[in-house]
Amino acid sequence: MSSEHAFSEAQRAGVYRAIHERRDVRSQFLPDPIPPAVLARLLEAAHHAPSVGFMQPWDFLVIDSLATRERVYQIFQRENTKAADHYVGERGRTYRSLKLEGIRDGPLNLCITCDRTRGGEHVLGRNSIIDTDLFSACLAVQNLWLAARAEGIGVGWVSILDQQDLTEVLGLPEQVYPLAYLCIGYVSEFLGEPELARKGWRQRLPLAELVHANGWGRGVTDDELRQALGDSCRP
Repeated sequence: MSSEHAFSEAQRAGVYRAIHERRDVRSQFLPDPIPPAVLARLLEAAHHAPSVGFMQPWDFLVIDSLATRERVYQIFQRENTKAADHYVGERGRTYRSLKLEGIRDGPLNLCITCDRTRGGEHVLGRNSIIDTDLFSACLAVQNLWLAARAEGIGVGWVSILDQQDLTEVLGLPEQVYPLAYLCIGYVSEFLGEPELARKGWRQRLPLAELVHANGWGRGVTDDELRQALGDSCRP
């Protein structure tokens, strides 16, 4: 059965390709600038993300200043040194060998923020779950990431940053949270698998082990779905 609203086969293939070939890029950036029209398309895609109560809590800080990026890189260096202390032995050596940012490598950095007061005191749909503003801003990140992959542009999310220090560097207002610090640029290649999987840090979990039916731990009973998910699905 196919819906009359479905995309064409070629269009669907493009959507799924972007999803499956999206990578967290750190090491493959090229210095080529991103044309303003292309950057505008990426930001437009991000701005069309869904948001609870249509609050649209995001703002986009485009960062091409080398001085600003150097200050952010120094924050990363301090935080990464502290993070490395959590791992010892072979795990520690592997961690220290990983390149976990591309702050100074790509032509552009972008910080997507979340204004936690956007929409006023009472936002439709936010009364029970206050963090839906953060969740909504994450959807903007994903929209941008997938659009970037379709444009042949790599994106890397730098999460090893002290948010308060980053707030000070970027001069953010008190109510604005720096949700995602991204490195963006054209790349020499998109890896065939996530870099952390390639380096042996972690592997993708089998989908069949993560699907439950009508409650936690209850196996899928639909035979066709079980078959589609894979033979490892819990009985």
